[in-house]
Amino acid sequence: MIEVIQSYERHLHTETLDALYEMRARVFKDRLDWDVNVSNGREIDYFDDCDPVYLISRNQYTGRVEGGLRLLPTTGPNMLRDVFSVLLPDGEIVESPLIWESSRFAIDPDLANDGNRRLHSVTTELLCGIVEVGMLAGIDFVVSVYDARMARIFKLANCPADVIGVPTRIGRVMTYAGLFEISEEMRAGIAAAGQITGSVLRSETQVHAVAA
Repeated sequence: MIEVIQSYERHLHTETLDALYEMRARVFKDRLDWDVNVSNGREIDYFDDCDPVYLISRNQYTGRVEGGLRLLPTTGPNMLRDVFSVLLPDGEIVESPLIWESSRFAIDPDLANDGNRRLHSVTTELLCGIVEVGMLAGIDFVVSVYDARMARIFKLANCPADVIGVPTRIGRVMTYAGLFEISEEMRAGIAAAGQITGSVLRSETQVHAVAA
């Protein structure tokens, strides 16, 4: 199941978030060698202080955090506008209360599969979680910046993106900005790819709906 942590309840989940930041350091610094800031073994950046909604996948038997991501409204600070604006035509921005940004999508490196030729259940669980949270919040789209590796994963997961702007090589990888529809059809496609039945969210999950 996916655990959803919103800004007003972060103080109740400090250990869970600490485990998420530690996993992110192992993914983005140790495995992918991204230029990210790691302090005391935790990868935390400016956008973690901008009241994101976190989605966290936890092993139901061991309790270990196995994956996670964060969601931010595009009406405030977000990575596409503030870090990766080169992906959009000059002067264009993505900004709407009905569009949120997904970033720092990470899966525990210990669960890495063979060259991403098959999907891990945590991946499809998190993708379904994004859509389910989006529907609860009443948004229409999620935007994300991702590389060619993630593009292959999205294809395997029946999670199509409308590429916006111009794909650009950033560092060593081709990088994209894409819009993902939040709909029951999108969720059904991902669930079919991951053989998921029923909701991936805890039954008590509540998400504040946005005002359009």
